[in-house]
Amino acid sequence: MQLTTIYQDYLEALRIGDRRAALKTARAAIANGTDIHDLYMEVFQPAMYEVGRLWESKQFSVAQEHLATAITQSVMAQVYVTVDGHAPIGRTMVATCIGGEMHELGIHMVADFFEMEGWEVCYLGANMPAHDVIHMLDRKRAELLAISVTLGGHIVQVRELIEAVRAAPVGKRVKIMVGGQPLNRAPETWRTLGADFTASNAREAVRTVMEESCHDYHP
Repeated sequence: MQLTTIYQDYLEALRIGDRRAALKTARAAIANGTDIHDLYMEVFQPAMYEVGRLWESKQFSVAQEHLATAITQSVMAQVYVTVDGHAPIGRTMVATCIGGEMHELGIHMVADFFEMEGWEVCYLGANMPAHDVIHMLDRKRAELLAISVTLGGHIVQVRELIEAVRAAPVGKRVKIMVGGQPLNRAPETWRTLGADFTASNAREAVRTVMEESCHDYHP
């Protein structure tokens, strides 16, 4: 089955709010040999971008947008457990959204991609206080912190979280990656936030970290 067809079928399931149809589409794709990375990047992500566009243009209600998000979270969880990941490689990351963020799909995809590459992933989800993020970084001796932001108005909170991490002892060894739609629209913003790098999607995030970053990390 072509990815375009899978995407169209999946998006239609989201349009009508049919969780079973969405899950059936995703499971059939995996059963027919679709790579889970492609399913995430070519189906789930663009479908949710389209849902966002439909909401912004008032073709979707808030309830429909929330339902589509919940469906995709559920589908991701159920197809993810069926795929064998890479053996553990002894590297750890913490993934989170800044305080007040309630859109977690993007950072959830990033977390899944790293876990499939063998990383230990501490996925904290949304609305995490800075001191709790720092505590987890220290407790897990993580070498990477991934921060997601979906609303431009929350950029200041990203900066505050990064500053708090940098001010803590753990901040001397942790690399920080930021991502999200506001940063995709303004690609150089990550530099002013004090991050080490950015990525526009989960696949790029893994490639950037594995190829360009954290080479000098020593636990």
